[in-house]
This record gives sequence, C-alpha cells and structure tokens, in this order.
Amino acid sequence: MNTTAPHPYVGMWVTADGHIRQELLANGRYDEARGNRQSAYTGSYSVTGNHIDYVDDTGFTATGDVRDGVLFHEHLVLYREDSAQPTAGAK
Repeated sequence: MNTTAPHPYVGMWVTADGHIRQELLANGRYDEARGNRQSAYTGSYSVTGNHIDYVDDTGFTATGDVRDGVLFHEHLVLYREDSAQPTAGAK
C-alpha cells in the first residue's frame, strides 16, 4: 500500500478567465487545455523546490515558479482550481 501523498502542486491550475487549464498529474505528466482544445499540450514535468521544468511531448521546454500559491508559467498566471481566484474576466 502506497501512503505517500502526491506533491502539493499536483492538481488543476487555471488562468483567471478559465481559458487555459493545466493539470499536473501525480505521475510527473501534465495535460494542458486551451479554450475548447483539450490536451493542446502534453508532456512531463519535474519540480525542484518551487520551480517547475516542463518538457512538452514535441520537445518544447518551459519553466514555471510557484509563489504564494500562484503558478507563474512563462507568461501565464495560473491559480489552483480549488482556491479563491480573481473573477475579473471570468466566464
């Protein structure tokens, strides 16, 4: 029986307007939806401290940092789906 809790960053992260939804999976994979396009980007990620390194399945790389419970992923700002987030522009 595995009693190890998943990493605290595992779960769904969304932009304030809900257009981009990035799910960090417990197995080290991610799945990102953009608008109506499901699985627009998929790949693997690794976490070191508060820093996340992404490698898309096409070989594209990106980075992110979690600060004060907010994920800053390149030019995006994402919030935990289950946390309070800004509602301006939300659909």
